[in-house]
Amino acid sequence: MRNLVQVGYRENVYGCSLIACAVEVGRLRAASGEVARQWGGGREAVDLVMLGVSELLGNVAKHVDNPRCYLRMTRIGAEVTVQVFDRSVRLPVLGHQAPEWDAESGRGLWMLREMACAFGCERTVRCVGKIVWFRCAL
Repeated sequence: MRNLVQVGYRENVYGCSLIACAVEVGRLRAASGEVARQWGGGREAVDLVMLGVSELLGNVAKHVDNPRCYLRMTRIGAEVTVQVFDRSVRLPVLGHQAPEWDAESGRGLWMLREMACAFGCERTVRCVGKIVWFRCAL
């Protein structure tokens, strides 16, 4: 992975610093799916993790001026939480109703929020940026 700065994997944590770009999203999508599978994730969980990683990293590549970010997956019990930390303070805006299917943006995060057990975003405390995350059952 060319733009991968650091990779770490422990029993319950996987993380890597990276430069989000369209070329690398596919590689990280596959890697995160493999981690979820190794943690006992079923087909639906693996697919959701891969979809979510694609969406979150794709949004960093498309909407954030500084594409340096951090992807972290954490397993607690039978759930996995996927987080992407980036350097933009602008939080995504998601409505409560489904966006139009021909909308230019907003569909991917809306769909992820609807499919995941939990979804959220918040500004970081220690440095300038935000975290966008989702959780699903393995």
